[in-house]
Amino acid sequence: MHTSYPHQPNDTHTFLPWSKERINSWFLKTPWPVGCNYIPQYAINQLEMWQADSFDINIIDKELSWAAGVGFNTIRVFLHHLVWQQDKASFLQRLDQFLSTANKYDIKTMFVFFDSVWNPYPRAGVQPAPRHHVHNSGWVQCPGYEVLNDVNKYDDLQNYVKGVVQHFKDDERIFVWDIFNEPDNMNLGSYRDDNYAVHKAELSMNLLQKAIGWVRSIDPVQPITMAPWQFDWSCPSLMNPLNNYMFTNSDIISFHCYEDKTGILKRINDLKRYGRPMLCTEYMARPFNSTFSEILPVLKENGVGGYNWGFVAGKSQTHCPWDSWEKVYKDEPEVWFHDVYRQNGEPYDKKEVEYLMQFNNKISA
Repeated sequence: MHTSYPHQPNDTHTFLPWSKERINSWFLKTPWPVGCNYIPQYAINQLEMWQADSFDINIIDKELSWAAGVGFNTIRVFLHHLVWQQDKASFLQRLDQFLSTANKYDIKTMFVFFDSVWNPYPRAGVQPAPRHHVHNSGWVQCPGYEVLNDVNKYDDLQNYVKGVVQHFKDDERIFVWDIFNEPDNMNLGSYRDDNYAVHKAELSMNLLQKAIGWVRSIDPVQPITMAPWQFDWSCPSLMNPLNNYMFTNSDIISFHCYEDKTGILKRINDLKRYGRPMLCTEYMARPFNSTFSEILPVLKENGVGGYNWGFVAGKSQTHCPWDSWEKVYKDEPEVWFHDVYRQNGEPYDKKEVEYLMQFNNKISA
C-alpha cells in the first residue's frame, strides 16, 4: 500500500474549518440529531432515487412520515454527479422538492456528494434489478473508477459540487454537507478496488481536498463533514494520512461504527480530543449487537448524533447481511442486518419501533 499522499492544492489551503467556538455554538442550538441513512424502497441506488424517470416524491413522503413517527429529525442522503450531468436544473428542482417534503416533517437533511463504496462502474439510465437477497447489490460509487482513476477529470466534478452548494448555501433545511463517504474503502468483500493506477486512497485524497475547497469557497451556512472508514483513531500517529486529514478538516466530526456499545464508546472517547461536536453517521448491525437499544443511549449520553443505516427494506436489500456477497441466502434473514420497516409500513420488529418512539419521546415511556 502506498503511504504518500498528494500535497494539498493551492486552491484549498486558505479555506479553514469553522472555529471550535463557532461549530460548538451552532451545535448547541440544534436538537439532538437522531435519524437514519435513507434510500426509498423503489431505488436500488442513488441514481434510481434521483433520476427523473424513477424519482417518486409520493413514496418518499410516505416513508418520511414513518421516520417522523419514530422521532427521527434528520436523514443522511446520497447524491450522484451523473444525475447532475443529465439535467442540472431539474435535479435541483427534485432536491428542493425532497427538502420541502422532509421539512414538512421537521426532518433536516445531510447530503453526501461522493462515495467510494460498492460498484465502481456507475451508469446513468435504467438501473439493474436487485440480485436476490444480496446486500446493496446495485449501489454505485460516485465518482466511479473511470473518473477517480483519472485526476484530469476531477475538475469536471466542480460544477456538480459548487452548483448544488451555491443553490442551497443559505437553506436551513440542509443540516450538514457530507463531502466524501469512506473514500479509501477498497470493497474487498465485493468488487475489489485494487486495480487503480495509483492507490485509491491517494486519488480520493486528491479529490477530497479539491471538493473541500469548492465548498468552502462558497461559505455556506451549513457545516461540512466527511466520514472515514478504517480506524484505529486513538491518536493521530496511528491514523493513515487520509483519516487524519478528514478529522482535522471537518467542521463537525463524523464517523462510522458497527460495533456494540463498548466499541462505539471507545470511538467516541478517541475522537473527543478534537473538541468538536460529533455525529455517528452509520451504525446498526443487529447480529453484531449494534442495535437501537444498545447504541442510542450511548450516543445521547455523550451528545453524539446518530444515523442508523437503512430505513425501509426495498431494492437496496440492506436488511440482508454483508456476507450475502459470499453466502447464498434463499430467504430473508431471520435477523435483519439493517432497516426498520417493510415496504407496506409494517415494522420488522414492533418492540424495536416502540423503543424508538419511547426513546425519542414520541409516546410516553
